[in-house]
Amino acid sequence: MAERESAGHGDERAGALAEIATIGIGMLGYGFMGRAHSSAFRQIRHMTWPPPLIPELVSIAGRTDAAVAAAAEEFGFAEHVTADPRLGLFDNTGPNSVHVEPSIAAAEAGKHVVCEKPLGRTAEESYEAWQRVSAAGVKHMCGFNYRFVPAVRLARNLIAAGELGEIVHFRATYLQDWLVDPSVANLWRLDKSVAGSGALGDLGAHVIDLAHYLVGDIATVSGAMRTFTPVRDGAEVDVDDAFAATVEFGQGALGTIEASRSCPGRRNALRFEINGTAGSLAFNLERLNELEWSEGTRGFRTILVTDRDHPFMQNWWPPGHILGWEHTFVHELHHFLAAIRDHAEVAPLGATFEDGYRAAEVSEAIVRSADDSARVPVQYR
Repeated sequence: MAERESAGHGDERAGALAEIATIGIGMLGYGFMGRAHSSAFRQIRHMTWPPPLIPELVSIAGRTDAAVAAAAEEFGFAEHVTADPRLGLFDNTGPNSVHVEPSIAAAEAGKHVVCEKPLGRTAEESYEAWQRVSAAGVKHMCGFNYRFVPAVRLARNLIAAGELGEIVHFRATYLQDWLVDPSVANLWRLDKSVAGSGALGDLGAHVIDLAHYLVGDIATVSGAMRTFTPVRDGAEVDVDDAFAATVEFGQGALGTIEASRSCPGRRNALRFEINGTAGSLAFNLERLNELEWSEGTRGFRTILVTDRDHPFMQNWWPPGHILGWEHTFVHELHHFLAAIRDHAEVAPLGATFEDGYRAAEVSEAIVRSADDSARVPVQYR
């Protein structure tokens, strides 16, 4: 944790702030993710001193003027407009159906772009977004925030250091329970024309990205999908409630990945276990400050990932003072602002639009496999 300055240093700190470059933030969307991203931008200057850039929440846009105006006031945006020359960064937190075109338009107008996952409703949409935004020459990031959990980053570091030896297994599940009740309204997330897919794109995308981030590219898949409540509010549900797949990685490891929004008692249970020839790691998002590590076959020990030398923790509280889910967005957006300031690469620690596209290709392979009841290759371009 950076040393906090006393009240006597207030003038000095205010003067230093005046010397740090600012970047105007324009946001599309005012829902769950809009709230998370807005909170993170406001916290960035408290994470490190000095911050890489000072985010200024300039404008927010969305579908309903009254809702956007309310969100602007609640989230701390100065205005609610559709375009503004003061913007340097476009943050797309809208529904999946508006991920691609506004992101491309912003990039081609010279704005750096953050877009929530899934990058597009299909692999084709995702590919177009990656290609055109990349060609615009701006920085781009796809919102796979779980790369920025301290325990997940520590897992990646341990794997890279060879502590697990050769990776042989990856298994992960992302389970929630908010669709167990059949009376839940038929929301946009249950409409394929808006969402693209159900649990696969909503939760499975995170699992797929973590598999890629920690182990490597998925080469083949064999999947199954189900919709347990096919009608809600008298309308047909045309997306999946759950999927499960076995996967093979390009480097030879075997894996299983699964996501469901119909698991009673599982509120936000993203879990993974990775087995190597020299050890294993296990993680549970509902205990996000902990990483389990088995060195060889001696059994797992739990690491509380809050020490000064753990990822990100030099910027926060004393050891043992745990972080929360919202801090993943602070780390993610801080990383992006630093990449903009330093003209540095977002990847491999942050997810780019290419990573969003690659996750989409795995998702589509799972759909093809389920439709054909066959193992299929992932067709990366």
